[in-house]
Amino acid sequence: MSEHFDVYGGARLVGEVEVVGAKNSVLKLMAAALLAEGTTTISNCPQILDVPLMADVLRSVGCEVEMDGDVTRITTPAELSHRADSPAMGKLRASVCVLGPLVGRLKRAVVALPGGDAIGSRPLDMHQNGLRKLGATSAIEHGCVVAEADGLHGAQIWLDFPSVGATENILMAAVLAEGTTVIDNAAREPEIIDLCTMLTEMGARIEGAGTSTLTVEGVDSLHPTEHRVIGDRIVGATWAFAASMTQGDVTVTGVDPHHLDLVLDKLRLAGADVTTYDGKGFRVVQDGRPKAVDFVTLPYPGFATDLQPFAVALSAVSDGTSMITENVYEARFRFIEEMVRLGADARTDGHHAVVRGVERLSSAPVWASDIRAGAGLVLAGLCAEGVTEVWDVFHIDRGYPAFVENLNRLGARVERVTAEPDRVVAE
Repeated sequence: MSEHFDVYGGARLVGEVEVVGAKNSVLKLMAAALLAEGTTTISNCPQILDVPLMADVLRSVGCEVEMDGDVTRITTPAELSHRADSPAMGKLRASVCVLGPLVGRLKRAVVALPGGDAIGSRPLDMHQNGLRKLGATSAIEHGCVVAEADGLHGAQIWLDFPSVGATENILMAAVLAEGTTVIDNAAREPEIIDLCTMLTEMGARIEGAGTSTLTVEGVDSLHPTEHRVIGDRIVGATWAFAASMTQGDVTVTGVDPHHLDLVLDKLRLAGADVTTYDGKGFRVVQDGRPKAVDFVTLPYPGFATDLQPFAVALSAVSDGTSMITENVYEARFRFIEEMVRLGADARTDGHHAVVRGVERLSSAPVWASDIRAGAGLVLAGLCAEGVTEVWDVFHIDRGYPAFVENLNRLGARVERVTAEPDRVVAE
């Protein structure tokens, strides 16, 4: 048996929706709790599937994890296991972020290779090279990343690409290394700033958060802390696109609109009236059909690759022709195959997609390949004639708390159905 969503077309979303803590931040903050003995408390945690999965990963190395609503308490013992090979490791990509803390604190780690979304190759070369610069050995053995060091020392590290995961792992190893570490071409995402803030609260010495150069002065030990997760900019942007696509009027709270400056500017170009509330949220009002806009995915502060499915979905119902260029994950255009099932006029050529907007999509059964693709298909279904079945919705549950409930409160009609699919996905 499998769950799917029945998405009824023709909805116009109107109302207010609150965004909770960022998925792309909370999982890394949970991993950072490994760096300090004692109980670390993290609040504003999203109630999504990935949080208990990460809790299982932490339990596998000896932590006690208690989840109470949006609060997660992680008690890290004095004696940790260096082996993180929980079955949960294969279900989420972010599980690899325990590598840096384990190497930093224990000077050794055996971490099972992670799973996660099917959006293209995401090699660990930069993670491993960074650890080697800090004095560790690192190799892939029997399906695990194996790293070990007699001691870690500061180093000058240049990243070939501003990888979020590599920046986080190297940063969490470096905070307990001896001496000064400089990470050049570091990722600049708000979630990196959030991690730096929490590490600083734990006693780390970090300069340059939010810039492309992070300077870390190693300390002997860290202590537990209490930290509130920043709002999820990707979820916030999802609601912004939903408002524009359905020609609606949606106010989004709980997220800093400055984390979405480029996204909101794109929606203004599409014809939306966008109002921001400093540090608190924003409102998107779309009067009439959106205008076609071009999108290019780039590392932050560029347009996030996580938002590419929404760019495609918006373009599919816009007036005119859009070009979407994907520069980060090559397999993300798999989403377009499903959009074509819904009647989208879209073609791909390498890193580029050309989408000619149509006035109305048509319902069809479609399958989610990752978190954002799944949410994008639901939004497309709201703009389609008839009832669209979106399958493999467990992906959506990994990134969006109360997604169906929030949609229905805004005026959509989306139903979660448990049933056996009577269709087979073409290979």
